[in-house]
Amino acid sequence: MDARCKLIEIAAFLDRVERAPGEADFRWHAFREAMRHLEGAGTDRAERVLLALSDPTTEPIAKAPGKGAVGAWPGDDAARGGA
Repeated sequence: MDARCKLIEIAAFLDRVERAPGEADFRWHAFREAMRHLEGAGTDRAERVLLALSDPTTEPIAKAPGKGAVGAWPGDDAARGGA
């Protein structure tokens, strides 16, 4: 069962994060928020997870803060180069 394999991979990821030293960053918080959408009923879980990890803004920024995607939206200030 493909879903079983993916669920085990997520569990292993969570274990690694829990064992890692240091502070959690915005990606960890976004991941946890996205996982909450799996518990709800309905047929739009995938959409809710995707939206929880996506940039909700509609206006483009002048310059990307980094070279590549980071897996989650850091929020207004960080996305615009602020703290």
